[in-house]
Amino acid sequence: MIQLKDIRAGYPGRPVLEGVSLDFRPGEVLAILGPNGCGKSTLLRTANGLLPRTAGEILLDGVPLERLSAKEAAQKVAYLPQSRSVPNITAGRMVLHGRFPYLSYPRRYRQEDHEMVQRALEWVSGLELAPRMLTRLSGGQRQKVYLAMALAQNTSTILMDEPTTYLDVSCQMEVMGLARRLAEEGRAVVMVLHDLPLALRYAHRAALLWEGRVCQTGTPEQLYESDALERVMGVCLGRVETGEGWRYFYR
Repeated sequence: MIQLKDIRAGYPGRPVLEGVSLDFRPGEVLAILGPNGCGKSTLLRTANGLLPRTAGEILLDGVPLERLSAKEAAQKVAYLPQSRSVPNITAGRMVLHGRFPYLSYPRRYRQEDHEMVQRALEWVSGLELAPRMLTRLSGGQRQKVYLAMALAQNTSTILMDEPTTYLDVSCQMEVMGLARRLAEEGRAVVMVLHDLPLALRYAHRAALLWEGRVCQTGTPEQLYESDALERVMGVCLGRVETGEGWRYFYR
């Protein structure tokens, strides 16, 4: 579990987050919502220790983040950034990178590492991608590989920055379904998302950011029933009840 307490963070000469307090809880999908430039990606980078904060406290399973080594933190938190390089290696080799936090230098992969990679690829329905070159995969296939790499890291918390961007509808739903299954396993899954109907359909809880602050948190139903989404995002949503729960749509 990650706990953010009164966090202030940003970049030299450009503060972004101010007084952010938020919990990333095991067993739930948390959607981070908000307009462009409000601090969503900065929030994930700060929570993961990639961006230094200027105030506040971050606890990983009750331990201050600064007391953990980079390797120890990477065994607790996996981070899938919005974009990443595409090296000329096989997909299977890329997924093996998720095992780095468990290896000493020089890296020698063990049987358990290869087994974890196979399980991770099976999780994302991408086992057949393992021998293929990453540079020759489609955007959706690459995203599966990156997700598998995060899963191979075998952490209790997974942070994903816009994991559904550039994916077709079926792949988006596949990614969100995977997020729910990971939460059912007891992991904390935190996702920055721009697609509000998709986020409200699959998230257990959502946090709405505005100008570097958390202006509201709650269940999807609570956010929908308030005026916060329309006020902050400038959009109007509708919903219909189905046998599988509420389905949200732009109107």
